[in-house]
Amino acid sequence: MTTTDHPEPASSAVPLHCLRFAEAGPPRLAALPGGAPAWLVSRHADVRQVLSDPRFGRALLYAADAPALSDVPDLVNSPDLMFNQDGADHLRLRRTLRGAFTPRAVARWRPWIADIVAELLDRLDGRERPADLVAEFTLPLPVAVISRLMGLDETARSRLRHWSEHAFSDGSHSGEEVESVLKEFGVFGADLLAERRRTPGDDLISGLVAAADAEGGVPEAQLVSLVCGLVVGGHDSTMTMLGNALLYLLGERPEVWSRLGADEEAGGRVADRIVHLIPLGDDRGSTRRASADVEVGGVTIPAGAVVLADCGMANRDPEVFPPHTLHDLFAPLEAPTLSFGAGAHYCLGVWLARTELQLALHGLAARFPGLRLEDPVDTVVWRTGTTSRSPRSLRVSW
Repeated sequence: MTTTDHPEPASSAVPLHCLRFAEAGPPRLAALPGGAPAWLVSRHADVRQVLSDPRFGRALLYAADAPALSDVPDLVNSPDLMFNQDGADHLRLRRTLRGAFTPRAVARWRPWIADIVAELLDRLDGRERPADLVAEFTLPLPVAVISRLMGLDETARSRLRHWSEHAFSDGSHSGEEVESVLKEFGVFGADLLAERRRTPGDDLISGLVAAADAEGGVPEAQLVSLVCGLVVGGHDSTMTMLGNALLYLLGERPEVWSRLGADEEAGGRVADRIVHLIPLGDDRGSTRRASADVEVGGVTIPAGAVVLADCGMANRDPEVFPPHTLHDLFAPLEAPTLSFGAGAHYCLGVWLARTELQLALHGLAARFPGLRLEDPVDTVVWRTGTTSRSPRSLRVSW
């Protein structure tokens, strides 16, 4: 997101936990990256209103008269994506995943997720030092989890990063390149759906197919986009959160490490704070478009206006999150974080992401109480090319 008042330094060189946020305030005029006008909403209550009020929708962003959000045909801006549907269309798609990511469902998965964490830690323990935490842990963990959930074979696993880099492109790939990769990815998604219809199993895609067929009326293109979104989103977000969390904890909060390893429950509170404090990337806005004149925070936002709901600023609203506890990693959050959104489009994967992050951080700290970074935080090489950003590698010893 680009606004008129975000301060320096250039974010591409700054760890995401070091990003500076402007002070939250009343809705004000800002700009989209391409220069088109938009309203910036930044206070916690105002952002929650925009994300929860059906008069602020996603589908309107792709109407013929809407300003272009991106010059690259990425998956994120596909009108077929569930996130970009509103009303009945959105609910119909969302119902196909009803029950798949509930706290109860994720609790059933927790033991085998813990087993994957333990296996990766065993493997890491046998590596020469320094070892790369990204290659050995932060990437293979979410890939293994989403692959097991969706029944993906090794061929699909090896393509996940390639698909993610183009599905969530930050504009650095050419339109032709992204279009070609997304076409290949779409074929994979369609083939996976067809295969699960022929031979259903005990995986998430089989459940999705059965639910969609029972629901009826779900266009196949939307199902394909849903499958592709689950495949790449299901690992990219967790990988990004985990890599950035470890950079922050090992680089700047080493005093937290011993308590994190000793107390799994405390690991859950740390995971919540990490998600709250550290965004997935530099684009902090969740974009909506108004279908009617709506008053937000004492300001009337006109029909047809694009709205940028800045969750990062809202998560630091001093009226909700007192500055003296903002960085207390073991303190429960004073209010729901907006990092996973709010309202009808609230992220379905929140419980899975939290569980993976909690088990990963606690397990790593318990197994390696002396874990330390080998390189200064300011020398990190960033994984770029996507809308998320995290370290390309993290060399550690213990």
